Parts: sequence; structure tokens; C-alpha cells
Amino acid sequence: MNGSALHKTAADCAEELPGAQLEHPFGPDWEVYKVRGKVFMLMTEVPGRPVVILKADPDEADALRQQYNHITPGYHMNKKHWITLESGEDIDKELVRELVTDSYRLVVTHLPRAERPVDPHTYGTGTRAAR
Repeated sequence: MNGSALHKTAADCAEELPGAQLEHPFGPDWEVYKVRGKVFMLMTEVPGRPVVILKADPDEADALRQQYNHITPGYHMNKKHWITLESGEDIDKELVRELVTDSYRLVVTHLPRAERPVDPHTYGTGTRAAR
């Protein structure tokens, strides 16, 4: 997958998520996706390379970094809880969509129950059960 496809796939997925909003708090070079005011995805270019920065469970983040050459610690974020995705032959649309949805669900899990746009334990796992 090339860089523009990486950004398009991630953005398309994020825009389908209930309650997701795109903001530009750091200027036009950063696309920041939030749910209920909490960041779950950032997109920018790091010296000319498109990247997607996502929240990840620390154990899963470590496993992903070991398994994929194009997944590294979160750029300008907490390296334990965030990953950076770059385009590459081992990165496909399904993986990008899965990681974006996982990041969203992690953020929703930490929202007060009344603010959750979806049930994070069931959303995106086959049954799209809303709260």
C-alpha cells in the first residue's frame, strides 16, 4: 500500500466511526480524529512519508512492532500506548481498518459510559451493537 492509499484508507475508516470528528488543532499538516474530544488517530507526513498514528494496547503494540516492519512506536506520542503506521508491502487495507477501529474502541472504552457512542466491547467485532 502506498502513502496516499494509507491516508485515504485510514480516513475513510475513521469517518465511518460513530461520533468521530476531524480537527486540525496543530495546523493544516496534521489531521486529528477524535471521539467525544479524545484523540484516537493522527495523520501527517514525517519527512515526506505519510504516517498514521494510532492508540494501541501496550502488549498488542509491542507484538505489532515485532511482526511488521512498517509499524513503529508512536511519533511524538507515548511510545508504550501509540503506534506509527507507514505504507509498505506488509500493510494492507484490512490491517489499517482493523488498527483504526481498535484505536477508536480503546478510546471509547475510557469514556464515561453515558458519552460512549458505541459499546466498545462489541463494536467492530462482528455485531455492531450500539449502546
